[in-house]
Amino acid sequence: MEISSLVTPDCVVPRLRSASKKQVLQELARHASRIAGTDERVIFDALLERERLGSTGVGLGIAIPHAKLPGLPGLHGVFARATSPIDFDSVDEQPVDLVFLLLAPEDAGADHLKALARVSRLLRNHDICQKLRGADSQEAIYALLTEEETGHPD
Repeated sequence: MEISSLVTPDCVVPRLRSASKKQVLQELARHASRIAGTDERVIFDALLERERLGSTGVGLGIAIPHAKLPGLPGLHGVFARATSPIDFDSVDEQPVDLVFLLLAPEDAGADHLKALARVSRLLRNHDICQKLRGADSQEAIYALLTEEETGHPD
């Protein structure tokens, strides 16, 4: 599973200006609805329901909110870099500034887990995260997210 199969440059939000976890989820649901062709409210409700099970703030300033949706034609991702850290109820109690939203069809099963594992593996790379935090454009962030696939690291 490649990151480029989950996101396109249009799926990158380089300056997310949200002040709370709920606002982050609302903004990402709005962005994802245009990309996935699914109602924004359906996405937002599914993300909130998933967060009720436990925070998707995985630590080290990273959150990976995710949900499965009925009728979604495939896997979709949105990556956002927050302009200021956001309290996300993370496992390490640290605020979040890098967010990778993942949406999957209701019946995705193993593909959903593979995509989550791939995103998690990417964002565990300290060097990539530092570069993502320093990147200021949609294109630069997309290039960093997909550089392992292209074989052209900086």
